[in-house]
Amino acid sequence: MESILLQGNGIESLPQFLTSLAIGLLIGLERERNPSAKAGLRTFALVSLFGTLVALLADKGHTPWLIAAGLLAVAGMIIAAYINTPTENNDPGTTTVTALLISFALGVLVWFGYSKLAVMLAITTTVLLYFKPELQGMSQRLTRRDLVSILQFSVLTFVILPILPDQNYGPYEAFNPYQAWMMVVLISGLSLAGYVALRITGRRYGAPLLGFLGGLVSSTATTLVYAKHSKLNDGMLRLSAVVILIASQVVLIRLVVVSGFVSPSILRQLAPVMGLGLLFGLSATFFNWKRLKNTGELPMPETSNPTEIHAALTFGLLFVIVLLCAAWLSDVAGNSGLYMVAVISGLTDMDAITLSSLRLFNLQKISSNQAIISIALAYLSNMVFKFGMAASIGGVALVKHIAFGFLAMAGGVLLGLLFL
Repeated sequence: MESILLQGNGIESLPQFLTSLAIGLLIGLERERNPSAKAGLRTFALVSLFGTLVALLADKGHTPWLIAAGLLAVAGMIIAAYINTPTENNDPGTTTVTALLISFALGVLVWFGYSKLAVMLAITTTVLLYFKPELQGMSQRLTRRDLVSILQFSVLTFVILPILPDQNYGPYEAFNPYQAWMMVVLISGLSLAGYVALRITGRRYGAPLLGFLGGLVSSTATTLVYAKHSKLNDGMLRLSAVVILIASQVVLIRLVVVSGFVSPSILRQLAPVMGLGLLFGLSATFFNWKRLKNTGELPMPETSNPTEIHAALTFGLLFVIVLLCAAWLSDVAGNSGLYMVAVISGLTDMDAITLSSLRLFNLQKISSNQAIISIALAYLSNMVFKFGMAASIGGVALVKHIAFGFLAMAGGVLLGLLFL
């Protein structure tokens, strides 16, 4: 009887209003710190509560126009406040106005049962407001070339991908235009993330980050650049060795991430193989890192734009060719044919054979062990290629510093294969 009375009094709606209050206080707390903002803790909390109250009245009274009227009322009041009281430096206050409108909308979301989404959006809004200086600095450090990269990736993802047919074609039904381009988007996205981060952070955070980001974009390009710079002096020699080793280990992490996205069921077997290579490689890299001294300004890896249309088309074509060759040779020559393709393809490009092997595994053309072995062989082949390149450019001195690390990574991967 008591619960019925409480429900009749509307107390059952109290949790929604408390959630709205918390959302308003969270966003308002950040705005309170901004001297140019004409709205703070109390205003944001009240606006969020107002959103939930208006949504309640609109829902119970079957008058959805009340929500639009409430939104217009909030917008009108805050704009009037800014017109009557100019802000410092002629700041129009559009950020605060937008944040208030978002708070009202989040209050409405809470009433209609989207509390978790509203809280997540409130946290995201607060983060964007709080990190204004960092975001401004980031945008200023991005060049026109970087912005073009982001736009090109958007074209690859949201223009080209949706119009491709999701259907299998060709021999062995291995070629699927949508799936093939999805792989292009995946690799381009990972490379773009590293590329943009590398451009933003630059040389400020030392060898570990340069090695990580360089490896995320292209471990081969990173090895090439630092093999050249290893000849400058003894300090740069040691630094180059550390960067090259870290970049090669990032490839192992990248392989696990890509595999987890394309074929999650294979991770349980693949992760230990790559993990042992990473563990052994980190031990060797730590030995070189302990002996590393500050060498001043670090050179930047000269990486190309990973999302250029011709680069995406080239990778897509390479992926399809490797996929069809792997399917055909696996059918004709068995394991040896597949592994031969892995070794040859891995010399210059790890991604194509990795994605091809995973695609064939998803199609049940090859087993999980065959897919993992082909990925591992491609990685080892790529390591041999990079080691040879580093030796020919950096000479014996560089070889002495990276040989143990390369052997450790290769040995870890081979050891992991024994447990398959």
